[in-house]
Amino acid sequence: MCGPFKVSLPPARIPTRVSREQIVVAGVWKLRGRSVPLEGPIVMGILNTTPDSFADGGRYSGVEEAVSAALDMVASGATIIDVGGESTRPGASLVSLDEELDRVVDVVDQLASQGILVSVDTSKPEVVTAVVEAGAVAINDVTGLETPRMRELCADAGVGVVVMHMEGTPRTMQRDPRYDDVVREVTEYLIDGANAAIEAGVSAESIAIDPGIGFGKTVEHNIELMSNLEAFVDTGFPVVLGTSRKGFLGNILESVRGTTLPSERDGATAATIALAVASGVRILRVHNVPLAVDVAYTANAMVPKDDGKETNRS
Repeated sequence: MCGPFKVSLPPARIPTRVSREQIVVAGVWKLRGRSVPLEGPIVMGILNTTPDSFADGGRYSGVEEAVSAALDMVASGATIIDVGGESTRPGASLVSLDEELDRVVDVVDQLASQGILVSVDTSKPEVVTAVVEAGAVAINDVTGLETPRMRELCADAGVGVVVMHMEGTPRTMQRDPRYDDVVREVTEYLIDGANAAIEAGVSAESIAIDPGIGFGKTVEHNIELMSNLEAFVDTGFPVVLGTSRKGFLGNILESVRGTTLPSERDGATAATIALAVASGVRILRVHNVPLAVDVAYTANAMVPKDDGKETNRS
């Protein structure tokens, strides 16, 4: 169990920088058995072992294909591979426990046996148990570790966690998302979720947060969040950003290119990566790893550096 660490949100609409006594300095992300340095940005490669994911459904549905794709991502510079066995795109169908286990466990086992850092995108406690046994070092939960059981399992396993914001469920989240102040409400949710995880025994250094771009947000909400990424960075937790090929980028591009397929949005994704790095985001969850690595490290080379005394950015 960790100590009485708590984060409080300042009263301003867009959170101002909190004191060092209140935050975790995001120098590392502590995973199960490993710690990933976060002096600069890292890339998390998306590996969907599903037939219906919006950007790459069906491409890696076999174990051999999935493992080969993951190895290519690592060779291209991915630090961690995020394996998902249930699509969380808007309107996606539910997947049974057995089917999700069939899709991810063998993939995780083969990747972990080769020393690759693997996170698993799941909200099922039973999947957490199985993939941790198979070698996963982190759990990426789109429900924000909302259940006590998920928090307890992650604490007991000592895995890294990603607490993400989502309004509703993947089946309902895009029907009519509404916020009075999307930046503040999402930030408050993430801080509450991080604190709940800490109270359950998850190490504060193991927690990363994700504003959930595209998860129960309109195009305008997503743009507002992207324009205020510093609000999430200023919590002191490492920020995971997943904008890769998402629909709001297609909406932005419509005025100049018309309708785009997800695979045609990599240039727009690159723009969000550069903005994220300039804002202090450290973990970039993407489909196109080589492009993301190039953009992230180029952008990072141009970001003004400070002495680290008053900020968690390098």
